[in-house]
Amino acid sequence: MWGLGCGVSLIKKYRNIPLNRESIRSFIAGGAGGVSAVLVGHPFDLTKTRLQTAQPGMYTGAIDVVKKALAKDGPRGLYRGVVPPLLGVTPMFAVSFWAYDTSKLLILAATPDRKDSTLSTSEIAAAGFMSAIPTTLVAAPVERAKVLLQVQGQEKTSTQYKGVFDVLRHLYKEGGIKSVFRGSVATVVRDGPGSAAYFAAYEITKKWLTPADSKDLSLSAIIFAGGTAGVAMWTIAIPPDVIKSRIQSAPTGTYSGFLDCVRKTIATDGVRALWRGLGPAMARAFPANAAAFLGVELVKDTFDKFF
Repeated sequence: MWGLGCGVSLIKKYRNIPLNRESIRSFIAGGAGGVSAVLVGHPFDLTKTRLQTAQPGMYTGAIDVVKKALAKDGPRGLYRGVVPPLLGVTPMFAVSFWAYDTSKLLILAATPDRKDSTLSTSEIAAAGFMSAIPTTLVAAPVERAKVLLQVQGQEKTSTQYKGVFDVLRHLYKEGGIKSVFRGSVATVVRDGPGSAAYFAAYEITKKWLTPADSKDLSLSAIIFAGGTAGVAMWTIAIPPDVIKSRIQSAPTGTYSGFLDCVRKTIATDGVRALWRGLGPAMARAFPANAAAFLGVELVKDTFDKFF
């Protein structure tokens, strides 16, 4: 629950910032980016999660996961568990992009003696890290439900859920709000550094690809920068993501916390287990995040034209 407490603390710092045009613009654009990312990236994410949580020997690799999912459920099998992301990633990305833009304002407000409003790479990364804290309030329960739905049917003994609300209802009945937010520490450990790399890589790459005198929206620059941001994030986020998936999918009492899961994972499956799902994650990273940033930038551009 550390992530939840930090999220509440950080949001309290934001409460004096007015809900102005820029805040609304960032929130709506982030939500659009989230929908785009889910539609493009969910099959890759499902494959990653199943590889991370399956018993040794269940799958020979990512292609085997896809084959078995298609054999069992057809094309719908690749979108098992897609409802939680669609319901949750929309507000999750909305909060993330709002928090990122707000964090940049906080950094500017904390450095009033600066010559201009251009943030350095380290400041952009710091804003990205800060954005992960309030986002965890949405991300932790959404990912908990998503993981349980994604691994459903992987083992015959698995509890069968009817949908996202059935998952959340079951979790709350089982262990209250603590059960719903299980994995929140791992979510922050993953998304803090990951978001720092994510936004820094996007801003740097986009700036590098866009001529200094250009004010036009370069779709090719956005797509490449967005894809690069996704790759940068998942390059460092896989180990904590493996731990998060295991904590969120395991029966109650299996792990006492983040470090206990790390220790038991390495003891049982070796250090290599911390990199399970790297292939699908990296395969998903570029197209899903290219779609996300494209959605964000197009909505921002449309918002500016009409409002």
